[in-house]
Amino acid sequence: MALANALRDLKDKTRFCPVCFNITEESPCLICASEQRDQAIICVVEEPLDVIAIERTREYHGLYHVLHGAISPMDGIGPDDIRIRELLARVESDVREVILATNPSMEGENTAMYLHKKLAALGVTVTRLARGLPMGGDLEYADEVTLARALEGRRAMETTK
Repeated sequence: MALANALRDLKDKTRFCPVCFNITEESPCLICASEQRDQAIICVVEEPLDVIAIERTREYHGLYHVLHGAISPMDGIGPDDIRIRELLARVESDVREVILATNPSMEGENTAMYLHKKLAALGVTVTRLARGLPMGGDLEYADEVTLARALEGRRAMETTK
C-alpha cells in the first residue's frame, strides 16, 4: 500500500514548472522562484536529469530551460516538438546570456546550432559548454572529435601566487 500511495502522490503532485519546464512539485519550481539565482542567465538542457547533473557541480547560479528532447529529423522530432518556442519567449525579457548545454551528440549539436541562430537574432549572448577530455582519461584513447574540441577550447593556465 505504501508503494501504491507513493506512486499516486508522484502522479498527483509532480508537474512541469510553467517557467523552465523542469519536473517539480512547486509552481514555479524552487530554482525559478529563488531570488539568489541570476535571473539574466538561462542554461538550456535537453532533459530534467541534466539539471540535476549541473546542480551537483554547485558552480552554476542562473536559471534553466528544459527542452524535453533534441531536434532529430531521423526520429521525426522538429523544433516545434520540443520547448523552443517557450525559450524564445523567455529570452525576450531581460536575459543577457543563454548557455547551450545540449548533449555532445548529432542531435544535441543540431539543436544547439538551431538555437544559436534563433537566439543570436534576438541579440542575446549565446555560449556553449566547453568540450574536452575527461579527468583521468588518456589522450591515446580519445577520439578525433573530442581532441579537436579540446584544442579549440583551450585556454591560458592561471598562475598561482
